[in-house]
Amino acid sequence: MLIICLFISCQDKKSEGQSEQKKGRQLELTEEVTFLDQDNEEISKITVAVADDQQERNQGLMDVTELPADAGMLFIFPTEEELSFYMANTPLPLDIMFVNADSVIIRIHHSAAPFNSKQLFSDGPAQYVVETNAGYAVSNDIREGMRVRF
Repeated sequence: MLIICLFISCQDKKSEGQSEQKKGRQLELTEEVTFLDQDNEEISKITVAVADDQQERNQGLMDVTELPADAGMLFIFPTEEELSFYMANTPLPLDIMFVNADSVIIRIHHSAAPFNSKQLFSDGPAQYVVETNAGYAVSNDIREGMRVRF
């Protein structure tokens, strides 16, 4: 009987470990990004993980399998320049918003496909990128030319 109990206990712990692995990498959501309309009124707000160094920017949302509806990632670059992103090793479809140094959204790539290595360009100088779950920009009526506040 003791052997059976030990076997069941080990199986439960193995199952817990497997379910934790399926969750993927967990983010530290520490900051907020607010989306503003043409009158600088708040449209919506998300909590974000910040990627402000090269290693964090390279990793981005790779291996993140769950992202709350009101969450995302803010990429901060040291200077404003033409940027490009891709979705390799990223299992979630995302909206990718390129933002210039004046906090204006200059390009939105809607519903970028998971695991795609195609380059998605900013189409102009950008210093920030905000990534959200796919469909967030459309569902909140966020458009190019609007501003963000960090």
